[in-house]
Amino acid sequence: MKLLKDKKILVISSEVVPYLPQTEKAVNSFSVSKKINSNGGMTRIFMPKYGMINERRHQLHEVIRLSGMNMIINDLYMPLIIKVASIPKERMQVYFIDNEEYFKRKELLLDKNEKLLKDNDERMIFFTKGVIETVKKLNWTPDIIHLHGWFASLFPLYLRKLYSDDPVFDNSKIVSSLYSKSFAGSLSKEITEKIEFDGVEGDLDIISEPNFESLTELMIKFSDSVILSSDNIDGSTTSSIKKHSKDVLEFKDSSDDEKLMEFLLKNIE
Repeated sequence: MKLLKDKKILVISSEVVPYLPQTEKAVNSFSVSKKINSNGGMTRIFMPKYGMINERRHQLHEVIRLSGMNMIINDLYMPLIIKVASIPKERMQVYFIDNEEYFKRKELLLDKNEKLLKDNDERMIFFTKGVIETVKKLNWTPDIIHLHGWFASLFPLYLRKLYSDDPVFDNSKIVSSLYSKSFAGSLSKEITEKIEFDGVEGDLDIISEPNFESLTELMIKFSDSVILSSDNIDGSTTSSIKKHSKDVLEFKDSSDDEKLMEFLLKNIE
């Protein structure tokens, strides 16, 4: 029986194989999407188009009808470019969010010294708004929005605060896959002002110090449920799950295909 037959699942991640190296997050973002497809679900995957992704090898091409929108980031107009590719041997489409200012460089989220890139806050906001506006333009109404990792942590906030009445998202459930701590330090504290500029009000005190722990808590608070996708989850993450009383799929169960599909289905029944 195909548990997710005809259900639409929007998958959003900062890393997906085969386009980037095989990290835990990149592999899981692909493998879970593949399992959803095998269980009758329909996936669309969104990720950033980093400069290190080889467009020719992976046969990316620009989607003109989706490109051309300007995202306003901190009072500046930033053009949105959408590219798309199909994962070989899979019936899975991947959409890439691109912008020369934010994603042309070779680095992903950390520099060669393992320090956060200074404009990661604006890159997150651009990625968040870019995906949401593109899905709206596609008029594709997801049953589940499945997020992977801290770079996607602003999506629940924006969807619940700014797009809660939008017919594309008003019935969507947000499921967030949480991973082990992947950076030290903090993003720019100006992130809260830049989010407020978009019209988001309230709850930003959570990220007054925008580090891994606080961004993860923000993600958890506005998600419907969470999946522990790493074995060594940070203690602050488990505390936030309890604090906000979220339904959780434990790590030992997340690799069980049937339990994973049932958990996703439970969110939309």
